[in-house]
Amino acid sequence: MTVVTPNTTTDKSPNLQERENTAVMVQLQSVTKTYANGSNALLDVNLEVKQGNFLFITGPSGSGKSTLLKLLYGEELATQGTVIVDRCNITSLRGDRLSLLRRRIGIVFQDYKLIPQRTVAENVTVVLQAQGYTRKEIQRRLEPTLKLVGLLTKSECFPDQLSGGEQQRVSIARAIVATPPLLLADEPTGNLDPDNSWQVIQILQKLNSFGATVIVTTHDEQLVRRCNHPIVQVNNGRLCQYYS
Repeated sequence: MTVVTPNTTTDKSPNLQERENTAVMVQLQSVTKTYANGSNALLDVNLEVKQGNFLFITGPSGSGKSTLLKLLYGEELATQGTVIVDRCNITSLRGDRLSLLRRRIGIVFQDYKLIPQRTVAENVTVVLQAQGYTRKEIQRRLEPTLKLVGLLTKSECFPDQLSGGEQQRVSIARAIVATPPLLLADEPTGNLDPDNSWQVIQILQKLNSFGATVIVTTHDEQLVRRCNHPIVQVNNGRLCQYYS
């Protein structure tokens, strides 16, 4: 099953021809992922996500959603098939070439993965420091990023001084401060209450409106129904349904 995901809410293309010419950001071709114990995480998955789209991937825990995202940033390698991200065949990338591609991908995790001993500002800018940005450029990017996620006044706080929703917004800020064209969010609302969950989704939608391609995994069907974005459902490792 091949899924082409038109974005009905942010596609500003004036005509069909331009939409058809939109670059493909993510493509999985006949992808299967089998672990060493013989269990199949994904089975013959075909998926296409165009640049600027916002896609939800839903399904129960253990269905293969997180594995699919891991294939996109090279944490896992496909057993069979081809994974293409931003025109790069990720299955053939190693070392520095994989690291360079990952700089173009922002990743938001369910458990935040913040550094406890560092402030909000330090947690956000650590990505830029690792990529060799100058101090001036880091400061130029920091303030608008924190403002976007509503944490400008919390820049000197430490993670344990923040609520769960605020910690997740720090995680989002860290993922987007380098302005990557692709943002992957793996169950970003899994540990949050409904109000904070909706706030996180609104931030992701705003980033999408700025041009970022956003892929979000979630098992929260109620949250997904509040949004007007394409959805694919994973069940037992297969993409079994598509909703436009």
